[in-house]
Amino acid sequence: MQTLESLSDALETAEDIHAIVRTMKALSAASIRQFEQAEEALGDYARTVDLGLTALMQDRHARGLPLPRTGAEGSSRTALIVIGSERGLCGRYNETVANHALEQIDGRDTLLAVIGLRAAARLEAAGHQVDTLFTPPGTAAGLYDLVQSVIVQSDKWQRENGIGRIRVVHNRREGRTLSKSVDRQLLPLPDAYLESLLNAPWPGPGLPFFRMSPPALLSWLVQQRLFVVLYRALAEALASEHATRLAAMQGAERNIEERREGLMQDYRVKRQETITRELMDVVSGFEAVSTAQD
Repeated sequence: MQTLESLSDALETAEDIHAIVRTMKALSAASIRQFEQAEEALGDYARTVDLGLTALMQDRHARGLPLPRTGAEGSSRTALIVIGSERGLCGRYNETVANHALEQIDGRDTLLAVIGLRAAARLEAAGHQVDTLFTPPGTAAGLYDLVQSVIVQSDKWQRENGIGRIRVVHNRREGRTLSKSVDRQLLPLPDAYLESLLNAPWPGPGLPFFRMSPPALLSWLVQQRLFVVLYRALAEALASEHATRLAAMQGAERNIEERREGLMQDYRVKRQETITRELMDVVSGFEAVSTAQD
């Protein structure tokens, strides 16, 4: 049976939880914009990399050369990079990306790298060993270091593990959907992308000259393209994570408010019952004393 003390304690707990939820909502809302701005800031650099590849592809085409190979030769092994979250309270975010990743895993020969402990736990529970685990950054300032670490690791995969193809799976926001899973091929660069550069208009009177060795220039541009795609994938994934967490906190806030209203109503009823009982005790006592004096 609930007492005034227990109802008061429950109300105080609900207030504390409500304050925590409001704080998490504010942090998630700020983080969404932070990662969206990080992605937008990369736009000019991404265009510069595309222009460099456009000049190189059109120069090769003019010399009668085919599209270049941008991945490791003679290997069909795949590395899959899955971007999840390190923290919970974000609904089905990790479940969604893990299920999509399971569809992309090509047998036991796929090398699996995961960014985020919770997505890694789901994949391991499904029977797939995680070969490399990365920790996602808490702010946009940490995106650069993580992307560089993944690029270094991807180069090691190609040299030491015979990886010929690298793909990334992550969630992103799309319309009203907060966490829709997508996958992208990092290496080799898709032929459709390279062919689109052949027909891309050049924003100037003529193609630029370059003195660097074409193979060296191609290798450098491919690395920069890899950086751009990974950076954007991470920014999109983290913005999606915080959007999902924000939605979850909004739902939690509504539930807490409903629970608090119910507790407040119970508290008022119990308090009124207590006051009524105490008044009845006073009246009964007064009548007993009056009867005794008569």
